[in-house]
Amino acid sequence: MNWNALALLIAGHFVTDINTGALPAFLPFIKESLALSYTMTASIILFFNLTSSVIQPIFGYLSDRWSVRWLLPVGPLLASLGLGFLGLGSSYSWILLFAAVSGLGQASYHPEGFKTVSLLSGKKKATIFSIFHFGGNLGFAVGPILATFFFVHLGLQGSLLFIVPGVVITAIFLLVPYWKVEFGPPAHRGAPVQKTSSGRQSHSSMVLLILVVVLRSATRLGLMTFVPFYFISFLNRDPMVAGQYLSIFLFAGTVGILAGGPLADRYGYKKMVLITLGLSSIFLYLFFATEGTLSLIFFTLAGLVLISSNSTTMAMAQSFMPQSLGMASGLILGFSMGIGGVSTTILGWVADHWGVPSALQITFVLPLLAFLACWPISYPPKQTRNAESR
Repeated sequence: MNWNALALLIAGHFVTDINTGALPAFLPFIKESLALSYTMTASIILFFNLTSSVIQPIFGYLSDRWSVRWLLPVGPLLASLGLGFLGLGSSYSWILLFAAVSGLGQASYHPEGFKTVSLLSGKKKATIFSIFHFGGNLGFAVGPILATFFFVHLGLQGSLLFIVPGVVITAIFLLVPYWKVEFGPPAHRGAPVQKTSSGRQSHSSMVLLILVVVLRSATRLGLMTFVPFYFISFLNRDPMVAGQYLSIFLFAGTVGILAGGPLADRYGYKKMVLITLGLSSIFLYLFFATEGTLSLIFFTLAGLVLISSNSTTMAMAQSFMPQSLGMASGLILGFSMGIGGVSTTILGWVADHWGVPSALQITFVLPLLAFLACWPISYPPKQTRNAESR
């Protein structure tokens, strides 16, 4: 394992995902500044997800066919520039454009990053993915508290400070050679794909896995988008409280990511996903049904278990598509999360018509639906079982 390369990739993941975590925390202030409806505000997340997630499979395809390692330094820079200029947006159109640019940085970094990490890792892919995921989730957790802090002290223009880490990490990538590792041509990795019953089974399992990730992503993005509104607009709490809740939720998810990979490698990938999805719904309901410290504890536990299976589902996806690691990464981390992001607009419509609490309550059911979608997945794939038995 090339730990120097992994450390640099983790740092790039951290900087890239700071911007992802910060965007939802800015939404209540943008809504007030431009007098937007909940639906229009949630559509900012939709535009971000269209460029950050839905088009990721395109970058995954490029990654599988050609060497596009240069995307690794470019991704964090684009993500930071888009979010940095967000606070300068004088109209709704400009806000959507800057959110889309930030999303493009996300889309360009992740497939190449996960493919490189996969090729650097050994058999315990979930464990290595969990370490790589740690950087992204740590950035995701830091983002909301930084966004709230910058706004409180500098207003919306405080978003410009997010450009600094993007420039710094890009400079490091350009100066340090560790990430310029070379691998064999993509076409020669793995055995030829055979159109057998096991191949068709892998395809159907991949489709179900994508559905699982869509529902899990819809849960996380729904919480990220509407928990700030719930505290600020419905409970009339201080904006810093909302930022702290989101950051604690995401920090807990970071701990969950580190623990989830090794646990999945030891006890089974599918079992890990099922258990965490079931517990997520229970903890989210208890968060909503309680108050004060108890509510924060349950919200923290929800973050711990909900996000802990991210690296596990990525490892499962790559085992279903061993010849197309970039595409598998793009489908799971990109396309699936992007489709999940569409739910924020639907939840925004619910919030406009029935209130923010109703939108939040819907998110508590989504992990249960993901649990039901995960149950019939055949894992490990037949070709993997056959290879292990030889």
